Amino acid sequence: MASTPTDQDTFTRQTVVSLPAAAGPDRQELQRAIDEIVGSGFVGATLRVHDERGEWVGSAGLAELGGTAKPPTNGHFRIGSNTKTFTAALVLRLVAEGRIGLDVPAADYLPEFELDPRITVRMLLQHTSGVFNHTGEVYADGTVVLGIPIPYGTTGKEWVDNRFATYRPEELVRLALSKPARFEPGTGWSYSNTNYVLVRLLIEKVTGRSLAEEMQRLIIGPLGLSGTVVPDASPELPEPHAHVYYRYEDAGQQQTLDITRHNPSWVSTGGDMISTTQDLHTFVSALNGGGLLPAELLAEMRTPHPTGIPNMGYGLGVFVQDTDSGGTLITHNGGIAGYATLMFSTPDGSRALTASLTCVDDAGLSIAAALQNAQQRLVDEVFSAGQTESTA
Repeated sequence: MASTPTDQDTFTRQTVVSLPAAAGPDRQELQRAIDEIVGSGFVGATLRVHDERGEWVGSAGLAELGGTAKPPTNGHFRIGSNTKTFTAALVLRLVAEGRIGLDVPAADYLPEFELDPRITVRMLLQHTSGVFNHTGEVYADGTVVLGIPIPYGTTGKEWVDNRFATYRPEELVRLALSKPARFEPGTGWSYSNTNYVLVRLLIEKVTGRSLAEEMQRLIIGPLGLSGTVVPDASPELPEPHAHVYYRYEDAGQQQTLDITRHNPSWVSTGGDMISTTQDLHTFVSALNGGGLLPAELLAEMRTPHPTGIPNMGYGLGVFVQDTDSGGTLITHNGGIAGYATLMFSTPDGSRALTASLTCVDDAGLSIAAALQNAQQRLVDEVFSAGQTESTA
């Protein structure tokens, strides 16, 4: 059900209040956690926690290899697939305006791609369309089908050599549609960056404005997200920021390259946005606290679809995670070329964790195990037993 413009204005006028920062010594366990995470193989880490004790922000490690400064606690970073949560929220704002229908065939909005008419907007947001992932697919039998050059899965040099290339979203979609679908629409679940590239094009077709303009109008502007950027094909990252690196082989020699600047158009709306831990906190707290979407659309967003991942369903741009303590977390994390972003919130938005981890990345994603451990460590520290809540 669409809300009226008056309703929408009410949502956007709500103010997100940051709690006063707690003194560092009061949260020694959080500083110790990020110190140990850096010791596990990361270059740097920045963590922001909001809970009943207030706000805590800290960093550990280095902002830049060879330097001595810590990562800036107000630094910018590439948020990877957290972009999907912003994009899904934007679509739902347009649903509330009556501009988009969740269960309308995507082909009605984008006839030029001759999409399977069974694929709806909801399926794109939920990863149930079956559309091939333009950044490559790994099938159950271990078969790998490559898409465009990306930092993972090959030697890495091809991506390094093309890291400033510009890919237009239409190009990425046509490449994906040239490959066989993973399954019939609505009959499975498979994470595909192409779903969100299609969503970008759909937003732009419906509104007649760029994704960046619509994100500013409906998300960034109303929430005052001054550190959040939709970069399109720009390689720039606003100051201040920590640096990230990439290790690859060239002519039999190991090379390590600063890849902080690169053109993110290869992933497009699957993961190109830039933000800060403060802006991510403001966004996820407003989203889950009811300050961004009408209640019925927030419920739709957080209704989990089975993914095959234990205790983890996928709604519309968010994962819904069941915790060991019987509670629920609303989350989406992201990884893109040396940056890993964590974003977790209780269903009411009152307790949230946002973090950026930086590393020396490589084609084999050798940091993956350390990242999984870091994520679990921080979730355990912040959302301890008995303190999460259910969505009921």
